[in-house]
Amino acid sequence: MTDRKKAVILMLISSFSFAFMGAFVKLSGDLPTFQKAFFRNFFAVIITGFILYRKKQRFFGRKENIKFLILRSAFGTAGMIAYFYSIDHLLLADSSMINKLNPFFVSIFAYLILKEKFSRIQFPALIIAFTGAFFIIKPQFDFETVPALIALLSAVFSGVAYTMVRFLGNRESFYTIVFFFSLFSTLTTFPVMLFTYQSMSFYQIIMLLLVGLSAVGGQFTLTIAYKLAPAGEISILNYTNVLFSGILGYFLFGSVPDYLSIIGYLFIIIAALMIYFHTNKRKAV
Repeated sequence: MTDRKKAVILMLISSFSFAFMGAFVKLSGDLPTFQKAFFRNFFAVIITGFILYRKKQRFFGRKENIKFLILRSAFGTAGMIAYFYSIDHLLLADSSMINKLNPFFVSIFAYLILKEKFSRIQFPALIIAFTGAFFIIKPQFDFETVPALIALLSAVFSGVAYTMVRFLGNRESFYTIVFFFSLFSTLTTFPVMLFTYQSMSFYQIIMLLLVGLSAVGGQFTLTIAYKLAPAGEISILNYTNVLFSGILGYFLFGSVPDYLSIIGYLFIIIAALMIYFHTNKRKAV
């Protein structure tokens, strides 16, 4: 099997893992969002900490990179909390698709922060993607719109976080970045989690354990996939997460997206395809 085929399989496994993460968050029931976020990262700290220990790599990164690791972790934590909240209050496929706008926000923040240039296809792709988000959110200027706007905010925060990951690039090990983020999230959500803590059943504890395991599995398979094949060739497969989320949402919760949401999905996927084909065409030249 070629590296590219391995990368495709790993990307599909990653999307499937993240879809299950969202489903387990929803299946854990009416627990406070900060409690779910704490346990998701607590398990990730243990797993990534063990890997770093075995690999004898830095736990906290180089001194000159600390502020960027903190920025990545702070915005990543805010994005995760917003995403978990949206999962509890929206259709699983809707929250997943709105969150999948984060690559478009990465291009915006990469331009603003890292001074990366926009390609000629990025601006029209952004317009199409945000039109799709408009169809999914269906703004009515009432409280029913709030969860969708929070989902959009999760994409914005994630966009900043992944821009910091892009900046760190080869400056830090991926495992160090994940460990730092997981530890930061665990420590910052812990006080709020204690204040709002609700007792959990054995079933809920198992669901939150599965949230942590599926999230770490999704992150690791995603990283290995990007090491085996160029990002431009396989990144579009990230959007299969929405398909998996839709299937899980239907079978586990009986939820079916309305026609406006489906139109929105198509807009966002078209925008992603535009960037995908443009990127590959530039590489072929």
